[in-house]
Amino acid sequence: MSVQKESNAVIDYGDLEVTGGISVFSKEFDKAFYYDGDDLGLIYTAELSKFRLWAPTASEAFVMIYSDWNSERGEKIPMRRDVKGTWVARVSGDLNGKYYTYLVRIGKQWNEAVDPYAKAVGVNGDRGAIIPLSETNPPGWSRKKPSFRDAVDAVVYELHIRDFTIHPASGVERKGKYLGLAEKGTRGPQNLPTGLDHIKELGVTHVELLPFYDFATESVDETRLDEPQYNWGYDPKNYNVPEGSYATDPYRPDVRIRELKQMIQAFHDEGIRVIMDVVYNHVYDGYLVNFTKLVPGYYLRYTADRKFSNGSGCGNDTATERPMMRKFIVDSILHWIREYQIDGFRFDLMGLMDIGTMNEIRNRVNEIDPSIIMIGEGWMMETELAKDKRANQLHAAEMPGIGQFNDGFRDAVKGDIFVFDRKGFISGEASFKERVLPGIVGGIPYDDAISSFALQPDQIVNYAECHDNHTLWDKIELSAESESDEVRRAMHRLASSMILTSQGIPFLHAGQEFYRTKNGEENSYKSSDEVNRMDWEQAAWHKEGIEYIRRLISLRKEHPAFRMKDAESIRKFLRFEKAPDHAVAYTIRRHANGDPDENLFVLHHAGRSTGEIPLPGLGSWRVLFGGELIECLTDNSLTVDGIGTVVLASGKSRR
Repeated sequence: MSVQKESNAVIDYGDLEVTGGISVFSKEFDKAFYYDGDDLGLIYTAELSKFRLWAPTASEAFVMIYSDWNSERGEKIPMRRDVKGTWVARVSGDLNGKYYTYLVRIGKQWNEAVDPYAKAVGVNGDRGAIIPLSETNPPGWSRKKPSFRDAVDAVVYELHIRDFTIHPASGVERKGKYLGLAEKGTRGPQNLPTGLDHIKELGVTHVELLPFYDFATESVDETRLDEPQYNWGYDPKNYNVPEGSYATDPYRPDVRIRELKQMIQAFHDEGIRVIMDVVYNHVYDGYLVNFTKLVPGYYLRYTADRKFSNGSGCGNDTATERPMMRKFIVDSILHWIREYQIDGFRFDLMGLMDIGTMNEIRNRVNEIDPSIIMIGEGWMMETELAKDKRANQLHAAEMPGIGQFNDGFRDAVKGDIFVFDRKGFISGEASFKERVLPGIVGGIPYDDAISSFALQPDQIVNYAECHDNHTLWDKIELSAESESDEVRRAMHRLASSMILTSQGIPFLHAGQEFYRTKNGEENSYKSSDEVNRMDWEQAAWHKEGIEYIRRLISLRKEHPAFRMKDAESIRKFLRFEKAPDHAVAYTIRRHANGDPDENLFVLHHAGRSTGEIPLPGLGSWRVLFGGELIECLTDNSLTVDGIGTVVLASGKSRR
């Protein structure tokens, strides 16, 4: 078969005689070699270790057993060719504490690679580790998860494990580690709760953690943790193993597993679920990844001239549509659920993945726990996959139960993220008033004029900032240079309140509650701790911002009207009301339809002058939120002064 050479890398796709003349790039390859068993990788017991590798194009295969993570010589165990392109080997005796790789001959090349299905690895993930996973469970690991049912009941809080505790004033002992996030009772400046206590105090239901699978050594070298290093982790290396730099000892394969479980258990104990940020759309290096070494040409997408598809901008795109890649992704997701009790997944660049794979994941997850959340970046991106198969916003109707990030609402609220000085609704751009309405109704087809890409509210994730691009505060500084910090903070609070009072799934970025800044850095994926860390001193300066978000989250939890479960209810109960140019107002009318609950009136006011808003005749109105903006309130009118959100209620109180 052909040999590819690019970027000083040579790939031999193997001898066609091995596959009976079937090319690895053909559809016939999948029909001939798809393996549906559940025993790929290593099955360990103290008496016997069984290995099964999928490598149809290999003409020879061996398991290499090593005594240590860096020992030069290993024992070479022959593998026997078995069904559907798999190779098997059985090793008697107890291999606990040993390390292993696979060695395969592809054409004229010998390639050594880590088992893609490895569930434990040595330092820097260059060899699989053989350990009994059952011995990595911390005390209390079998406890019940926090109760949860519907995705729209979630309040998602995104954070980076190292960022959250690394600040000198965090009060956390194990800074930057899994166990640092598990510490309770930590305090920062002015006795401010930090770490886990801070998250619990906010009242969020889910934390979404930036990647914590094992990512590339070139990003963070686990043997040099005493040196300054930083990365977000969107560089997949070993998908089924925790990253070692967040462990107290990356050299011991069991430690990273046990300590990650301890962190997850700590969140669960506090009633908080855990969402895992996963990156199945690309790998760190398409030439060096274990997939390419073991079955070159299969797991990644290629152009017609055999170059890597690169819609990700990271050098390659994975071929999620190919059955064995799809199987790997599904198996990986199920592993994280079963072994680590993960409660949700955020799919990076989901628009590069295929619809079939996303639906297969959703279906398999539902068999275990339908309350597990699935959300992703459904951006419209170019890749070597038919447009009608891409898992993006255009095809939300084909992916029920999967939420997608709402960039339209984000940009309408704060201004285009790629045009730094462009204003949005919160900064007084009245033309954006109509553009925020689809986000408020959860992206559903509300009427002929108001709709987005979602069919149901659980298919949309509303947000104003995330780890990508400028923080909300930095965007406001760039687009509202002439404003005072007091006015900017009011804009910031308005953006957050619009997210937390809209239908759909609300999403917050860690530090959004205290106007987090990265000092203007737009893409801080490998910047210093000083740029990325949660600044607990700044948090102490802005306790009012933290309290504002805490009250909003509490308001959302107390009033189911902000989290209606289906599009029909939103169309039935939510009505937009008359409001000035720089304001949006709406009611959620319950009792008019026979429901005894109260009516709600919501005003998002971005105007700089006093605004008078007529109130519908639904009884006597009382203030639930934003009373500091109100100058006058009667049964028929509301007068406000300032930028922010006001929520009123009439009818039967929920308290």
